[in-house]
Amino acid sequence: MVAWSAGLLLYRIAPAPQVLIAHMGGPFWAKKDAAAWSIPKGEFDPDAEGALDAARREFREELGVEPPTVEWAELGTFAYSSGKKVVVFVGDGAGFSASGFTYGTFELEWPPRSGKTASFPEVDRAEWMGLDAAREALVKGQRPAIDALEEALRELPRD
Repeated sequence: MVAWSAGLLLYRIAPAPQVLIAHMGGPFWAKKDAAAWSIPKGEFDPDAEGALDAARREFREELGVEPPTVEWAELGTFAYSSGKKVVVFVGDGAGFSASGFTYGTFELEWPPRSGKTASFPEVDRAEWMGLDAAREALVKGQRPAIDALEEALRELPRD
């Protein structure tokens, strides 16, 4: 069975194109930076919830703030090598500040096989990044979303 996720990728154009992405939390990702970032996203059941509704819910859960009220466009569905599929929606985040976040948490046995449970943030920071930096920072399966966004931005009418 295919696992599905949905996420919101905010972008802003000036001074140069940037996207808002989040560094994954928890002990596995703590000392990693390259390929340790993600589009704010999470799993959903396409038979029970629409992808955009799920993406908005996950943005709230992971970052602790409401997603901005903007026009969202479906950028595409991107497949991981594992077979997982991620539906990405983009919206113009000009004016959205990457601050004031209250990150969602998850429980994990830590240290492993210790019998102790610890709480960790789902993400530990979120930042605006240029497209090239975001390509390097994102997990491999999400990098094609940056390519698709860059292509879509090239097609926007210029003033």
